[in-house]
Amino acid sequence: MAETQDEDLAEGTLLSHLVELRTRLFWMFGAVFLIFLALLPFSKMIFNYVAAPLVSVVPNGELIALSPVSPLTATIALTFYIALFTAMPVILFQAWGFIAPGLYKKEKRFAFPLFATSVVLFFVGMAFAYYVVFPLIFGFVSTFTPDTVNYQPDMTEYVSFVMMVVLVFGLAFETPIATVLLVLTGITTTEKLGKARPYVFLGAFIIGMLLTPPDIISQTMLAVPVYLLYEMGILMSRAVRRSGNDVAEDESNSV
Repeated sequence: MAETQDEDLAEGTLLSHLVELRTRLFWMFGAVFLIFLALLPFSKMIFNYVAAPLVSVVPNGELIALSPVSPLTATIALTFYIALFTAMPVILFQAWGFIAPGLYKKEKRFAFPLFATSVVLFFVGMAFAYYVVFPLIFGFVSTFTPDTVNYQPDMTEYVSFVMMVVLVFGLAFETPIATVLLVLTGITTTEKLGKARPYVFLGAFIIGMLLTPPDIISQTMLAVPVYLLYEMGILMSRAVRRSGNDVAEDESNSV
């Protein structure tokens, strides 16, 4: 009898989690869709703005469209990606809301600061890619273009390239949050993270080599911030752990 009740309870809990997950996914996709509809009338303006770092080094300041439908598909795809990134605060908020009930009370107090920091870091990573990395990459590539070559990239390929790099940098700047979560969940400790510095430094350059275009500038521009953010994550983890210990002591003293 007790086993049947436990099974019913587990099944009810699973169903409630699935219902909550469905609701939160609905809000995520709904936010992206609504923002996409709001940005759609400005799709041409958005493309011109995003293409500015490349257009500034391309002869005549023009890209090309290799497919008859590229002007439509490229601008629509770019607008969707921008809507997805713009909706990232809602997406991350819903993700945090789904995870938070599984945290301890002393860990929940860090949920909002970590959520806010994750949103800020994601957009900082995107801005870093657009305003720092792209001008360096395209300027570097243009210097190697022979005089006999007409350097005019395809607009569709450019959208794919830009969104891939922006997403990589946005996620890479989440390194401190991932580090704090690893420590909070007990998977690792700050001491172990400190001892892993040489491997992380090497791994950052390997990741940069795999996820960025095959040039030393973009690889270095990803690897160095990732390692520095890893160090930042260790400092944040120590501060969070110290604050959590203080809270635990206060709660034990009050009892």
